[in-house]
Order: sequence, then C-alpha cells, then structure tokens
Amino acid sequence: MKPSALIVTVIPPIGIPFLLVEFAHPPWTPIRIFGLIVVIAATPALTVARIQLGNSFSVRPEAHELVTTGIYSKIRSPIYVFGIILIAGLLLYLDRPKYFWFFLILIPMQFIRSRAEGRVLEERFGDAYRQYKSRTWF
Repeated sequence: MKPSALIVTVIPPIGIPFLLVEFAHPPWTPIRIFGLIVVIAATPALTVARIQLGNSFSVRPEAHELVTTGIYSKIRSPIYVFGIILIAGLLLYLDRPKYFWFFLILIPMQFIRSRAEGRVLEERFGDAYRQYKSRTWF
C-alpha cells in the first residue's frame, strides 16, 4: 500500500478514539451524544471505504482503476461523504460551534474535488464510468 494511502487508512481509526477519550468531559448534552453516535458510525465506514479503494487512492485526481464494488457500488465518493459526516459528528461531540465555518468551507471543497475526480475518471474510462455514475450517488 502506498504511504499516503496507509496514512489515510490508519490515522482515523487511531486518532478519532484518542480525541473521543481526550474530550470526554461533562456536560453530556443530547447534541454531544448524537455527535458521538455519528462519529462511531462514520469512522468504520470511512475506514472500510478507504480499504476498498485500495491503491487507487491518491491525493490528486488520478485514474488507476475504476472501483465499483463494495461501498463504491452505491456511492462514487464514499471517502468524501463519510469524511464530511465524521467531521460534523466531531464538531457536535467536541462542542466547538465556533469551528462550524470549517465545515461550511469543507462541503463545497469536497464537491469540487469529487467533480475533478469524476472528470479524470470519465476521461480514462469513458462509457464504463458514465454507466457507473448513472447508478450511484455522489
């Protein structure tokens, strides 16, 4: 596995629990509990999506192979989707509403990245990618 792919695969399942324990302090409001549930659900989903992508992971859009199985059979960009969900859950859990601006900036950035990635994949895989795109979400 490429070093960049390994880092993105290993850091969330190790770093997220550390943050959860480090910031596990009262008061336990319903919003913080909801944020914790979201984080607990999104972390393994993000990790599975990253593992299923295999060596096709890259920081910049590249077209190594068209991954269409597992989570990728339903969602074209599950790493972006689960990453956004994870960050939203963390912001709720950490009770840091002043950082909500980061979340608002991240969403359009992920859309831009996903579109750039889609253009590269469509250029490389043509009709196969267009068919895949027609039966998946984001």
